[in-house]
Amino acid sequence: MIATVATRYVVNLGHSVRIPLGEGRQFKVGDTSIAVFRTRDGGVYATQATCPHKSGPLADSLLGGHRIVCPLHAYAFDVKSGAAHGHSCGSIRTFPASINPRGEVVVSLDGEI
Repeated sequence: MIATVATRYVVNLGHSVRIPLGEGRQFKVGDTSIAVFRTRDGGVYATQATCPHKSGPLADSLLGGHRIVCPLHAYAFDVKSGAAHGHSCGSIRTFPASINPRGEVVVSLDGEI
């Protein structure tokens, strides 16, 4: 029996100053688009790029604390867990993200990019 192990890629998105505190930016990594957010407390989080409701651009969301609000229809999600808040649209996918010692944003993605 052969076990399949998921491949994980760590991607450097450049210096964190590219994403102002309290905002998000969209990045394209291979065929994958992701939204990356920097909270006002300095945390960095990555999610899928579009809202599952009507494909709104999540990087353009309002960010309050650890909650993002889709700019199209105000559907809210937790940037840490991806959990939906106050609607039945479903959760969003999240990716491990951090700021390395050089101040660069690094995101870990599964599968092929």
